[in-house]
Amino acid sequence: MSRPTPKSFHVKSFGCQMNAYDGTRMAELLEAQGMHAAGSADDADLVVLNTCHIRERAAEKVYSDIGRIVKNAGKDRARPMIAVAGCVAQAEGAEIPRRAPAVDIVVGPQAYHNLPQLVADAVEGRRALDTDMPTASKFDALPKRRRQGPSAFLTVQEGCDKFCTYCVVPYTRGAEISRPWGAIIDEAKALIDAGAREITLLGQNVNAWSGEDDRGRMQGLDGLIRALDPLPGLARIRYTTSHPNDMSDGLIAAHGDVAKLMPFLHLPVQAGSDRILKAMNRSHDTASYLKLIERVRVVRPDIAISGDFIVGFPGETEEDFQATLAVIRAVNHAFAFSFKYSPRPGTPAATMADQIAPAVMDERLQRLQALLNEQQHAFNIAAVGRRCDVLIERDGKRPGQRIGKSPWLQSVIVEDGPAIGAMVTVDIVAAGPNSLNAVIVEPQAPARASARLAILA
Repeated sequence: MSRPTPKSFHVKSFGCQMNAYDGTRMAELLEAQGMHAAGSADDADLVVLNTCHIRERAAEKVYSDIGRIVKNAGKDRARPMIAVAGCVAQAEGAEIPRRAPAVDIVVGPQAYHNLPQLVADAVEGRRALDTDMPTASKFDALPKRRRQGPSAFLTVQEGCDKFCTYCVVPYTRGAEISRPWGAIIDEAKALIDAGAREITLLGQNVNAWSGEDDRGRMQGLDGLIRALDPLPGLARIRYTTSHPNDMSDGLIAAHGDVAKLMPFLHLPVQAGSDRILKAMNRSHDTASYLKLIERVRVVRPDIAISGDFIVGFPGETEEDFQATLAVIRAVNHAFAFSFKYSPRPGTPAATMADQIAPAVMDERLQRLQALLNEQQHAFNIAAVGRRCDVLIERDGKRPGQRIGKSPWLQSVIVEDGPAIGAMVTVDIVAAGPNSLNAVIVEPQAPARASARLAILA
């Protein structure tokens, strides 16, 4: 039984920056088919739930969203077509429409370039499920990049070969694959032409990227960064997420040599106990990790360090947890993500003995986050009095207020309305736990000297 072809769509992305990139690319695919973006799921003919499977109960949250979409359709309008994409789609597959018959399309993260055909199949009432992981690059089938904000994501590497015992990524995203050099350079140029001034290179293990350049020479991520550096119109380069095992000498050197490479490094350690790191199947220990941080700080002393921490991994003792706190103190983070261990079906850690009680994990997480929050606030306070460039990205809460990013990825609030996309020089005048406040420095425009102090967010 056929149904009307959707004319509007809404993409809701969960989780990591790579999902944000995938969501943007799916939107571009649908726009290329003549659809237009709706402001919300309630106003769309097609709703795409671009899912993340890293945390526990991720699938349950998807089913809850599906139920909400169906309920909100009510009697006033026809139920929108529903597509479940991303890592939950890959992990659950055909179980999704069996459990939630309202779902019309299921598509994994390596197959979303087939979304237009899947929509056409669903319109005609045919089975619309694709969780293949083809060897051919999906990126070749995606349309040219369209109008961007001042900051844009660019996926250069996908998948993971590390097989950490807690992680589903190798099963939902597949093996490590590096996109070709030329395709990345071309997409970067298209993003710049479309308005991007800052590009963040993405990958599950982005610093594992490797490939031949346009002269047939093997390059690592540092070579790719150096090739992007001279592109006209590009002001800033970032990359995430990195693995300590792939932090090469060349990449460390690039932090000191490439001015456009921002002083920010997200390098997850996950735990501070070598015993737990071994159980996680991490390829580093605390000593080698701390040595990496030291080496990066030698070439870029002002670098901001970010990380990930898992609390309550199976078998974690109080002594192990104290070792994690010790690593946090040794590194002194500008920012970090922290989570309670979450057993993922099919991963080795899910069946390990000595699973930690939820109450113990809760208490440890509170202690860990208190330390991380203290370090983040201290890092922000240390920025007061500093002059730096800020890339304006979006409107603030009040008329004329703008929010941008410092080189160290801090949110910076300014007043008096610099244009979105502008790079402005500011003096940092105040700091809160999550943001900075600044006044614009423009010697050639005296009227700006009266820029007001923004209210701390």
